[in-house]
Amino acid sequence: MMMKKTWTRNDIIEEISGNVGLSLSESAKIIEEIFEFILNELEKGDDVKISSFGTFSVRHKKSRLGRNPKTGISAPIKERNVVTFSSSNILKSNFK
Repeated sequence: MMMKKTWTRNDIIEEISGNVGLSLSESAKIIEEIFEFILNELEKGDDVKISSFGTFSVRHKKSRLGRNPKTGISAPIKERNVVTFSSSNILKSNFK
């Protein structure tokens, strides 16, 4: 299977601009507003559910003892918050 390229913000902006007929600057503003909204909601601790796509949420991970896979040496991993994405059943069903 051939590896596809990674999409950048600019790629998404150009795609939106071409498909919807907006200028690049208008498309950029829309994309940035969407990303900013998702980020702000996650920072507040709220989940962001996009119907038929999936849910972004923040999960708290406790500190634990990990292991460096190269050296095998144990090292503490600090507690932290991580962003997770759970795809919707509709999105999952498109890839079966």
